[in-house]
Amino acid sequence: MKKLMIQGNKPLTGEVTISGAKNSVVALIPAAILADSPVTLEGVPDIQDVHSLLEILAIMGVKSTFKNNTLIIDPTEIVSIPMPTGKINSLRASYYFMGALLGKFGEGVVGLPGGCNLGPRPINLHIKGFEALGVQVTNEHGAMYLRSPEEGLKGTRIFMDMVSIGATINVILAAVRAKGRTIIENAAREPEIIDVATLLNNMGAKIRGAGTNEIRIDGVEQLHGCRHTIIPDRIEAGTYLALAAAVGNGVLVKNVIHEHLDSFLSKLEEMGVEMEIGEDSIFVHPAKDLKAISVKTFPYPGLATDLQQPLTPLLLKAKGTSEVVDTIYPKRVNHIPELVRLGAKASIEGNMMIIQESPQLSGVEVAASDLRAGACLVIAGLMATGTTKISQVDHILRGYDNIIEKLSAMGADIQMIEE
Repeated sequence: MKKLMIQGNKPLTGEVTISGAKNSVVALIPAAILADSPVTLEGVPDIQDVHSLLEILAIMGVKSTFKNNTLIIDPTEIVSIPMPTGKINSLRASYYFMGALLGKFGEGVVGLPGGCNLGPRPINLHIKGFEALGVQVTNEHGAMYLRSPEEGLKGTRIFMDMVSIGATINVILAAVRAKGRTIIENAAREPEIIDVATLLNNMGAKIRGAGTNEIRIDGVEQLHGCRHTIIPDRIEAGTYLALAAAVGNGVLVKNVIHEHLDSFLSKLEEMGVEMEIGEDSIFVHPAKDLKAISVKTFPYPGLATDLQQPLTPLLLKAKGTSEVVDTIYPKRVNHIPELVRLGAKASIEGNMMIIQESPQLSGVEVAASDLRAGACLVIAGLMATGTTKISQVDHILRGYDNIIEKLSAMGADIQMIEE
């Protein structure tokens, strides 16, 4: 069993470079199959989710080469085959193959997605969007069977009942080759959506309004290969910014688009974290005399739900009592009992997490219940005295590129062990 072992209470210094965005790349890889010639993606993070998606591509006959963070995807020999089980189930982002296969072949059979267990993630918004385009959707033995009418998909107006990144991207993937114009209202506005639309437009699609709450897509006959550089990962950036404030002795975080982190940076400033914000980097000064704050997650441009957990250990250093409410995934609280094991004064009351100043954390054995809870425990382990062992590390490796190497370079005592 793999575990991360951290000898904590060592100040970190130096710099860290942020990788390409996980939440972009898991949609860009399925989007690439819509092309009729090779697609080159630059700045691809070397994470488990990427390797899982490449295994799914291989099953479809899509060739790929991945080295030095550059991924070449050649979809010229792709075949439409049913994927009811296996890899497709273990990875939540595999649901983007639904939209991509509809756009490519007008049909698909895809197993229901997995990923981190954060409570219900309704797939019904995706299905509603597909059905509006004319798709017949049936659930047979736990797999989604998607079939277009003979005349193909037809552009339409779709109102999203709630803001959903996944459903917005999936409908875009299906609509880029539909006949006529598709308008998505109440669309998600995340930077990752702009990234996907940019790739598709470079491939020959006609998408306008990505990044606003109304996206217009005029269907095209075909899409071609191109070269595209992925945006930096704002969640990884936020994780290292929180870590730098919690255990840093002056840390430079590089390859950051700070506009993507406005709401998060304002929370750090409210706490009293001193930062120098450059054009594509942020220097975090050693943090002292931090103040407790209230945190609430919202869809972009609000504070990202994915940054709620990495921010929590920093709140343990703030004087007073902080309150955290996740309006997007209220069940995203599994990191709290693990922090308590490390000595944190933290509790869950209804849908609110109460975090009190906890001057002393002590290393123990804890478990990462999901990806961002894992990031939270890594930061807490670096803050704690003694040895912290984190199990279920696969969750962390799913989304953080070279985390051990990046932390070691700043002076952390962290290693992977087998027990």
